[in-house]
Amino acid sequence: MTSVSLNEDQRDCYQELTNVAMGQAADRLARLLDAYVILPVPKVNLIENSELHMAIQDAESDAAVSAVCQGFIGAGIAGEALLLFNDTSFHDLATLMNYQGDLDRQGELELLMDVSSLLIGACIHGIGEQLEIHFNQGHPVVLGQHCQVSDILKSGNHQWSKTLAIEIHYTLEHVNIDCDLLLLFTEDSVTKLNTVIDFLLD
Repeated sequence: MTSVSLNEDQRDCYQELTNVAMGQAADRLARLLDAYVILPVPKVNLIENSELHMAIQDAESDAAVSAVCQGFIGAGIAGEALLLFNDTSFHDLATLMNYQGDLDRQGELELLMDVSSLLIGACIHGIGEQLEIHFNQGHPVVLGQHCQVSDILKSGNHQWSKTLAIEIHYTLEHVNIDCDLLLLFTEDSVTKLNTVIDFLLD
């Protein structure tokens, strides 16, 4: 099997595609919560499995997090989206979403699922639309609530030796809400994706 790689033009193209997609996702989030979403430039890297753990731990510091994972597949391209949500965000999120129930574990789970399906769905759809690929999404799975990042990693199924990781950090202005979305594409998918990207670059 040939080793997958990423040149500078391809990386820029992935970044641009993600910028557009995360802009759409942020727009939906901003309208839902009536708050301004701050978006940094997404990070695009081809990393080894061992580095994936470091990337996820860099994304979220020592704070306890809750995490949702959702697989997606289309046109022979597969991967999973991992949303890491900082636990300190729940109270502000409940206020913004006018959540009336008790903010217990179940309440937090509902909020987590709502935000993750919106962000993951909009982002995957936005990237797919630009590449003219329809991605089917699996059911979201909660990997953990109120736990350390290292515990979440144990429950993931990242069995690839190399993965294309796109890291997106969402922060809301004036409120304590921040989360990280990691899009992880399988090694086999990167070769196919690069072919599509090269076609766009020509």
